[in-house]
Amino acid sequence: MHHVSIRTANIQKAIAFYEVLGFTIENRFVIDYTLACWMEGLGGRIELIEIPEPKATQNIFEDNHYIGYYHISFNLTHYTSDLSIWLDQLKINFSQYAQENLDNCSYPIILLEPHKQVIGDKLYEIAFIQDQDGLPLEFIRILENSKQTFSC
Repeated sequence: MHHVSIRTANIQKAIAFYEVLGFTIENRFVIDYTLACWMEGLGGRIELIEIPEPKATQNIFEDNHYIGYYHISFNLTHYTSDLSIWLDQLKINFSQYAQENLDNCSYPIILLEPHKQVIGDKLYEIAFIQDQDGLPLEFIRILENSKQTFSC
């Protein structure tokens, strides 16, 4: 996959949010009449596109009837040995960013605290936060191969 595209109400706030997550800007460009950029980090690439007249979005994380694209998932297996510790550090990073930039951001908003889940033949540690526009972001870490498997 080349990238995941994210439409945002404010590209500057989105860039700042993803920079705190560990992304860096690769390219800035214009699409038709709006600002955009590619950012790389956590083993992937995202594209941010500013929407000049954004509409409020629904909370898809809480909507059990929503269909369509749901979230972006980042594999942090090689970046951290514990998602709880990683999230605690992320909270500190956002707090420092807010102080340095006189921003009253309350990120990260934790949607789902780290928990363990068996998927296929692996045991994962999984957590969800949301970005500044309300998009759910999943962070996973492979803990071990599981003896128990499930089939659909």
